[in-house]
Amino acid sequence: MPASLDLIGIVVQDMKRSLDFYRALGLVIQADQDGERHVEVVLANGLRLAWDTVAVVRSFDLEWHSPSGGHRISLDWLCDSVAEVDAVYQELAAKGYQGYTPPFDAFWGQRYALVKDPDGNKIALFAPLG
Repeated sequence: MPASLDLIGIVVQDMKRSLDFYRALGLVIQADQDGERHVEVVLANGLRLAWDTVAVVRSFDLEWHSPSGGHRISLDWLCDSVAEVDAVYQELAAKGYQGYTPPFDAFWGQRYALVKDPDGNKIALFAPLG
């Protein structure tokens, strides 16, 4: 089965400020999340929307810097298993797409990897650990 889009992630400078904006758009996000480094909500259609602080992103992407004229959103693709994260990453690399961050077990409970699409956007592949 191919991977499926499961999570849209946004890199933020100030978690509370960002969450307040999305609350103003109608998302229900608990106030006790304001100080977290990673926050996510499940949307009505099942798609998840997440926010990560710059510090979290820099913990696995040492070269990340605030885009100039660019965006702070990534597209994250859910794989069926930890093994599929590795396999999809290798398959894309074999087809000539640029791997960026090889698969690793992330502190937030996922097998995680980054590849670049043809335009240089970082696309995440992930599966829950365990």
